[in-house]
Amino acid sequence: MEILIENGTVVPMTGDGRETFRAAVGIRGGRIAMVDRDGSRTGAFRAEAGDRLRVIDAEGKAVMPGLINLHNHVAMALMRSVADDMPLMPWLQEKIWPYEAKLNGDDIYWGAKLGIAEMLMGGTTTFADMYARSQRVGEAVEELGIRAVLAPPFIDGRMEAFEREAVEMIGRYHGSGDGRIGVRIAPHAPYTCSPESIARALRLCERYGVGVHVHVAETQDEIATVRERYGKTPVEYLDDLGVFRYPTLAAHCVHLTGGDMEIMLQRGVTVAYNPQSNMKLASGVAPVAEMLRRGLAVGFGTDGPSSNNDLDMWEELRTGSLLQKVTTGDPTALPAHETLRMATAGGADALGMGDRLGRVAEGMLADLIVVDLRKPHLCPNNDLLSDLAYCGKASDVETVIVDGRIAVEGRKLCTADYAAVCRGVKERVAEIARR
Repeated sequence: MEILIENGTVVPMTGDGRETFRAAVGIRGGRIAMVDRDGSRTGAFRAEAGDRLRVIDAEGKAVMPGLINLHNHVAMALMRSVADDMPLMPWLQEKIWPYEAKLNGDDIYWGAKLGIAEMLMGGTTTFADMYARSQRVGEAVEELGIRAVLAPPFIDGRMEAFEREAVEMIGRYHGSGDGRIGVRIAPHAPYTCSPESIARALRLCERYGVGVHVHVAETQDEIATVRERYGKTPVEYLDDLGVFRYPTLAAHCVHLTGGDMEIMLQRGVTVAYNPQSNMKLASGVAPVAEMLRRGLAVGFGTDGPSSNNDLDMWEELRTGSLLQKVTTGDPTALPAHETLRMATAGGADALGMGDRLGRVAEGMLADLIVVDLRKPHLCPNNDLLSDLAYCGKASDVETVIVDGRIAVEGRKLCTADYAAVCRGVKERVAEIARR
């Protein structure tokens, strides 16, 4: 099937992200084959596609890249609202880790399906995940048709299981298939991974050419612990161990020094900004405005649906922008166009995929969303970029296309029975409670 999106206003996220224009967008073979501003090529596209063509009328709507969620633990949709209003370490040690000890692969598969359904219906087309039994997350990704970079995690004492899982995931997805699923490895955090464990894991990066996804400088407790053990900041610790020799996505980065940011810039480390999770756990506010000023690549993440508690990237955009304004005292910090760029092209850049993802341009992967602008909270459309960044909602997303395939149409999930997914998750949660 080939797809033609007509009559929409394109928000391409090319250049500095400020441009918008009317155009027809043609999709063929999983790629954007045509962005036709003047109508000169649309007829030929229609004729060549013939009976294979599917036309989407985007009158009164925006056509833009799908949102990219840079940090997640998607299967934790099972644990939504089971542990709230707690600091991070008690939250983990007293609630989350004991709950996770009860989980099996089927639980993780169903939790991932629920979280992926939520993301797709809200316009997220790519996510970076960190969770054990990532094979089962991969099954859910394959079934529901989203794009993902999956990272099996490890902590001290779990290296054998981690290595088996990581090698299996790399063999299954890395550099194979349609490329919709990528793989990294995930040291959980500097305070849970010893130098010996990290060195052992990095041998996989060296052998297979995969990158890293890691929590970094999330809380003051982490800073104090790493300083006490190693006499360094978390960034210095990871850098000295050679982690940053490999493409590294660092989640949170709330408590960074100027020296940390300089190391990250020089090593090409990219950042996942998780404003709502950091607020909810009272971890602090990441210095994103300063990171951007220094030239670091930063995108948005939601964190998991147990610490957020949702996977709504539109909420992250608004919250993340406003937090930077209030903490810097600068109302020009993280303006609308930059906020949208971070959630699309910036996220692709942070994953090392900016040459093929996150922009509406010919030759790019066809991961697109159509956003209905005919809503009271978006009227009267004085400034499209501001409307999307500050007023947009997940419920405004009408159509979602991933890899040239329609995943959501008319606000309805096409790749799974959403009601059946919810029923399945509730059954798993009831069973977990009996264990």
